[in-house]
Amino acid sequence: MNNLRRLDLNLLVTLDVLLSEHNVTRAAERLNFSQPSISVHLAKLRDIFGDPLLLPGPRGMRPTARAEELREPLRLALEALEQAVSPASPFDPAQANHTWRVAATDYGESTILQPALSGLRLAAPGTRLAVLELVPPRIARQAEQGDIDLAFHTSEGAPSGMRHRVLFKERYVLAGRAGHPRLKRRPTLAQFCALDHVIVSPDGGGFRGVTDQALAEAGLTRRVVLSVPHFLFVISVLTSTDLVAMVPARLVRDASALQVVESPVDVPGYEMAMLWHERSHRDPAHQWLREHIAASV
Repeated sequence: MNNLRRLDLNLLVTLDVLLSEHNVTRAAERLNFSQPSISVHLAKLRDIFGDPLLLPGPRGMRPTARAEELREPLRLALEALEQAVSPASPFDPAQANHTWRVAATDYGESTILQPALSGLRLAAPGTRLAVLELVPPRIARQAEQGDIDLAFHTSEGAPSGMRHRVLFKERYVLAGRAGHPRLKRRPTLAQFCALDHVIVSPDGGGFRGVTDQALAEAGLTRRVVLSVPHFLFVISVLTSTDLVAMVPARLVRDASALQVVESPVDVPGYEMAMLWHERSHRDPAHQWLREHIAASV
C-alpha cells in the first residue's frame, strides 16, 4: 500500500510500454512524451521497486527478472482499469446474458412481470429472470447490496431513498364466482356486509384491511371468514365457493370464471411502483429492463 501511494497512473503506463518496446525512444513516441520524461519516469520506477527493471543491452533494453514478474500482472491490471473507466457501451438485449433478480408479491408477478415476460424473452433471449419473494423491510438493503435489481411495491410503502417509477394506479372491485347469486348486480351496503368475505393478509392471519377501515367510518362491519397470504389463492377460492373478495381490478380483468362488480363502499386505491437503488440507476442494461417493464404494463 505504501508503494501504491508513491505511484501515479502515468508511471505504470510508462512501465507497461517500456516492457513492451524495450526502447526509450519508441516508448516516448507511443506515449507522446519526450525521451527525458520517459527517463525520469523510469528513474522513479526503479526507486519505487528497488530494481533497475530495464538494463542496457545489445539491441535495446533488457528486462530484469523483477520486470518480467511485473509484466503480466501489470498488463492485466491496466486492462481492467481501462475497462472500468471506459464509457458504458450501449446495451444490446439480443446479445445480453444478464441474470436479473426482482422482488415481487404474487400480485406483482401477475400484473407486472407476466405481461412483460413474453417481450423480455423475445428481445433478450439470452437473459435470465429470478423472481424473489418481496419482503418489504428488506427491499432497501437487498437493493443496496445488489441482491435485487428491482422491487415492485406500492408507492406509499416504498422505502425512502430509493429511486422509483409509478407504473399504474390500481383500484378495488368486488369479485365472486361467475353466476354468484348475490353479484348479479352491485349489492347495497347492507347486502355487501352480509356476504362472506375472504381477505388477503400479507403479514398472515389478519381479518381487517382497507375495506374494513372504510366501513368503520360509516359505522359498519362485514363478515370476513377467511384470511390468506396470497392473492392467487383468493382467485382459486372465489371460483370454487360462494365467498367474495375485494380485489385489485387488474388482477381479475381477464378472469372469465369470476363475476366482477363495483363495490358499494368507496375504498382508496393505490399506486404500484417500480423501485431500484441509485447504484444501478445509470447502468444501460438496468435502464433497458426498466423501460421494457414500464412499457409492458
